[in-house]
Amino acid sequence: MRRRTFLGAALGGAAALALPRRARAFGDTARLVIGQIQHGGRWNPRPTGLRRLCWELVQRTSIEAGEDAAPVRLGQPGLHRTPMLYLSGDGALPPFPEPELAALRRHLQQGGFLLVDAADGSDGAGFDASVRRELARLLPASPLTRVAREHVLYKSFYLLDHQGGRVLAKPWLEAQVLNGRLAVVYSQNDLAGAWARGAFGDWEYECTPGGEPQRETAFRLGVNLAMYALCTDYKDDAVHLPFILRRRS
Repeated sequence: MRRRTFLGAALGGAAALALPRRARAFGDTARLVIGQIQHGGRWNPRPTGLRRLCWELVQRTSIEAGEDAAPVRLGQPGLHRTPMLYLSGDGALPPFPEPELAALRRHLQQGGFLLVDAADGSDGAGFDASVRRELARLLPASPLTRVAREHVLYKSFYLLDHQGGRVLAKPWLEAQVLNGRLAVVYSQNDLAGAWARGAFGDWEYECTPGGEPQRETAFRLGVNLAMYALCTDYKDDAVHLPFILRRRS
């Protein structure tokens, strides 16, 4: 299945994202719903993070997003309805059963996108060690590699040249590539920790060492990731440069 066909089926048919009116981006009723993968560990350590990202997507872009992420179980029907998946954890991640990995592998091969976010900011232990093990099982022919600074991911909506998150465990993203596109993107910086906001409007976690600018970068990166998940490299074309520059601040 071609990626465009996959996204069209998942979102009810996609119109051009460059349209100035937000409500017409994907049709009147279709919404992007991020699927949050459930697993045997602490799979939802930042319950308000994706909710806030969805709100920011609606405010900042032409994407009509759901109000919150939807919990999903790999291997169960309906995975194709969530073209953007999110996997997080705080601490070690138990191994996925092979049928669940096979279902996720098919989803990615058919055009799906997976964002992996280490809530514990770990490096070489905890979530980091176990998720690297699982990603190696998931796509053994596509090892994690650093995303180049010049990649279209960093200009899919905002022009970015640095990372954000609750912490800065690594100044880069890593990815697994399928057919020339980023199918899996991995951040060790706890993006959702920077996005998380309480019911009374207070940020749940401080961002260190960069403070509020680091939080804003995390939101901009989240927007870019969602835009890339939906349209991959369409903004790699120079015709979109004026639109991108107008969004830069």
